[in-house]
Amino acid sequence: MAARRALHFVFKVGDRGRTARFYRELLGMRVLRHEEFEEGCKAACNGPYDGKWSKTMVGYGPEDNHFVAELTYNYGVGEYRLGNDFLGITLVSSQAVSNAKKMGWPLKEVTSGVFETEAPGGYKFYLEDKEQLKQDPVWKVTLGVSNLQKSLSYWSGLLGMKIYEKDEEKQRALLGYADNQCKLELQAVGGAVDHGTAFGRIAFSCAKEELPNIEALMQKENQKILTPLVSLDTPGKATVQVVILADPDGHEICFVGDEAFRELSKVDPNGEKLLDDAMAADNSDKWFAEHNRKKISA
Repeated sequence: MAARRALHFVFKVGDRGRTARFYRELLGMRVLRHEEFEEGCKAACNGPYDGKWSKTMVGYGPEDNHFVAELTYNYGVGEYRLGNDFLGITLVSSQAVSNAKKMGWPLKEVTSGVFETEAPGGYKFYLEDKEQLKQDPVWKVTLGVSNLQKSLSYWSGLLGMKIYEKDEEKQRALLGYADNQCKLELQAVGGAVDHGTAFGRIAFSCAKEELPNIEALMQKENQKILTPLVSLDTPGKATVQVVILADPDGHEICFVGDEAFRELSKVDPNGEKLLDDAMAADNSDKWFAEHNRKKISA
């Protein structure tokens, strides 16, 4: 379990330009790699869509030691419906707070020194107004759950995450695989979890030989497996093996073989340019406007 790493959270984005501006100019992250695909991912990385899409990894540093965001953009989809499944990402950066104020981006102080803001699409971010950590500033991802104890039995009991904090009164718990990694916070939402159409996915890595064992454990425990162990190809890059699960509330969880993923996730020095070029070449907004049509709302 100690070798497992928290990797990234997958967001579906409808406005790639504004989203890139939020992550780059407000949060101060950089593009680590960008890829374009002509057809849907066989592990549904971009959701249940078969058309052209792109994947952009953004973060404060290399994926070897930073928790990052995976931004998936489906060319024909303009917006997604939010549910109560993703409750926010918390990061420590007074610079991000300062950037938001300079940009006139809406900020709301929710507790002393902690500001709530939204990425395009409505995804919530919580910015702690403290000096940015030398290690990864991304502190935790918060997901909504319907039954905290049932979720803890899954995430800790089956997936082996350490429980760092548990607050029965507030019905929340903080878990993780290592002290120096981004944590997972589970927060009871007082009812069923609604994933909307914007539902994301959280990813972890583990030793490649663990993947069949994870799959077998979930089969034994009658837990949901969304994608049985499969190999995913990225042209010109490493082939990775993944198994994709769903927790009791339907949160998608990807486990990927660590060795190949480290090769795949090397920072691409051309990442920024590739994204900018792709956005410049994307005439979909113009086409829809000229034809007096709107992109679909998923």
